[in-house]
Amino acid sequence: MSEEKKNSKTTMDLKPLREARKGNIDRAREAVKEQNRVIKAIREALADGGKTIPTLAQAVSMETETVLFYVSTLKKYGIVGEGRKDGSYFKYELIK
Repeated sequence: MSEEKKNSKTTMDLKPLREARKGNIDRAREAVKEQNRVIKAIREALADGGKTIPTLAQAVSMETETVLFYVSTLKKYGIVGEGRKDGSYFKYELIK
């Protein structure tokens, strides 16, 4: 069988699978878009200086728990770091 026929057959076999999973793929795509939107909002809010979690949550109009989750993740990947302490809370800053 020629290489062209093999590739054509494989592509045809995947079409029904793609259609069957279209809803899952669309939901995953939307979830990634939302995550990227939230991360962008947090980074923009931190661009002008460090903020505590409550202050940051207010700046991005989100629940404190959600912001804490995202900031913890960004901290894990070296995008955000803990700054000085402001009362009971640390101020988080973008790492340059």
